[in-house]
Amino acid sequence: MAGERGGRGDGVAVLVGFARTLRELGVPAGAERLQAFLGAVDALGTGRADVYWAGRLTLCGSAEDLAHYDRAFAAYFGDRTAPPPRPRTASPPRVRVAPAAAEATGDDGERTGPAAPAAARAGSAEVLRHRDIAGLSAAERAELHRLLAAFALRGEHRRTARRRPARRGAVDPRRTVRELLRGGGEPAALRRRAPAHRPRRVVLLLDVSGSMSPYADALLRFAHAARHGRVRARSREAAPATEVFTLGTRLTRVTRPLSHRDPDAAMAAAGAAVPDWSGGTRLGETLRAFLDRWGQRGLARGAVVVVLSDGWERGDVTLLGAQARRLHRLAHRVVWANPRKARPGYAPLAGGMAAVLPHVDAFVAGHSLAALERLAAVVRGAADA
Repeated sequence: MAGERGGRGDGVAVLVGFARTLRELGVPAGAERLQAFLGAVDALGTGRADVYWAGRLTLCGSAEDLAHYDRAFAAYFGDRTAPPPRPRTASPPRVRVAPAAAEATGDDGERTGPAAPAAARAGSAEVLRHRDIAGLSAAERAELHRLLAAFALRGEHRRTARRRPARRGAVDPRRTVRELLRGGGEPAALRRRAPAHRPRRVVLLLDVSGSMSPYADALLRFAHAARHGRVRARSREAAPATEVFTLGTRLTRVTRPLSHRDPDAAMAAAGAAVPDWSGGTRLGETLRAFLDRWGQRGLARGAVVVVLSDGWERGDVTLLGAQARRLHRLAHRVVWANPRKARPGYAPLAGGMAAVLPHVDAFVAGHSLAALERLAAVVRGAADA
C-alpha cells in the first residue's frame, strides 16, 4: 500500500487521515475500528472499490453512519457519480495480502515502477491539509473545496434542564409507574433518567476585508459546511443552527444565503449579499453592531463565538478592545482564529490583536484545513488552544 512516491507509511497516513475526517462528521471511527480498517485494506488491496468497502464494513457501526461515510469518501478520495462496485469474491473466497510497495508490470512482465492505487489520490489530500490556503493553485483550491464539503462543526455540549431515559441515574417516576400499569401491577425494573445535553450555539464572525481576501472564500465555505454538516448529538434535541456574519466596513448576516445546500449556489448568494467584500476593516464598529443588534438579544449568550480574522484594525483600537470585552462577558467562549498566526516569527503585536487577546479564551491558527480541523476541536471542547 503506497502512494506514487511513498511507501507503506504514506498509505497508512492517508487512511488514518480519512478516519480522522469521519470522526469530524460524528462517526465513531476509534482506534479499534481503525485497526480493523487497516487490516481489511491489507487483505483486499488499495483499489478505490477495495478501500471503499473495507472502510464501509469496518468504520461504520449503524445505518446512520453510511450517509456520512459516503459523503466523506467522495470528498476525501475524489467525487464519483456512484459508490464503487462491490469487490468480486471467488468461491471459495481467497484473501490476498498487498505488498508494502506494489509495483506495476509491463507487457513483457518487467517491473516498471510503483503502481498508483486509488489511495494515492488521497495522499495529495493529506499534504493539502497542511498547506497555507493563500498559496494554493486553482486546482488545489478546488480540491480544498471538496474536502471542506465533508466538514462538520458543533459547539461544546452543555447540560440542559430536560431529562432523558438512561440506564443509570435518578428514578423516573412516570415511566416506572407506566411500566407497572402495563404489567398489571407486577414488579418491574425501575426506569431511570439523566440530564440531557445539547451542543451550544456556534456564531461565526468572518473578516472579509482586503487583508483577508486570500482566505475569505475558503472560510466562507467552511462556514457553509458548519451550517450543513450533520453530527450525532447526545440528546434527541436538534442542535442549534450555526449563525454566520461577515465583518468588514459593515456587519452582514449571511446565515440565510448560506442555507443553500449547494456550496456554489450558497457562495454566489453570500457574495451578492456582502457589499464590502475585500474592502476596509472596522472590526470595532462591526463588532459593536453585532452586539447591539444580535448579541444582547441572546444570540451570543452562552454561545461559542468564533472570530476568523487577522486582527488588522483601521478604526479605533480602544473601541475594538471594549467590544471584545463585552463579547467575552456574553459568550460562553470566544475563539479567535488568525490565518497569520502560523507564519514564522509572528507575534500578536498589531494594535487590533493586542487589544482583543486579553478577552479571548482561545487563540488558534486558521491558515489551512488542518488548522480548521483543530479549530473545530477547540470549538467542541475536545482540544486546548
